[in-house]
Amino acid sequence: MKKRMSLQDKAEAALKKAVRGVIERHKITGRPLAVWKNGKTIRISPNTVK
Repeated sequence: MKKRMSLQDKAEAALKKAVRGVIERHKITGRPLAVWKNGKTIRISPNTVK
């Protein structure tokens, strides 16, 4: 029997799917990703993200 996902679980799954899509688009176009690290915005290569 399948377990029903809570609203929080559904939201988390949707967010993860969206992030994967953004990373894939950045890999295809070669654009860097902007991320928040140590209180600052930095740009990283999309190829370094798993």
